[in-house]
Amino acid sequence: MRVVWMPLAKDAVRNTAKYIRWKFGKQYRDNFMQKVREANLIISDNPYAGKLEPLLEDDPDKYRSFVVARLNKMVYRIVGDHIEVDDFWDCRQDPEVLTDRLK
Repeated sequence: MRVVWMPLAKDAVRNTAKYIRWKFGKQYRDNFMQKVREANLIISDNPYAGKLEPLLEDDPDKYRSFVVARLNKMVYRIVGDHIEVDDFWDCRQDPEVLTDRLK
């Protein structure tokens, strides 16, 4: 199944990668981006690999999430014949702030 990254998710993963590069160096950033690519492949092969996101369980869009690097997760939904990655969360942030970004 084709995976489409929405602008909010693209910006979030890009900002996370920039921070990792600044704080820990290029090698850590490259490892992080490899994990993002692997997660992308996993959900493209098996869209139901991610669990239903408990913070968004009341949302009719049925968001799913897939943990990428211990502290980050992709938040996505299955839309017809493709998957939309709507956001990329740093799980250390306030859950209300994260869920508000998708509303």
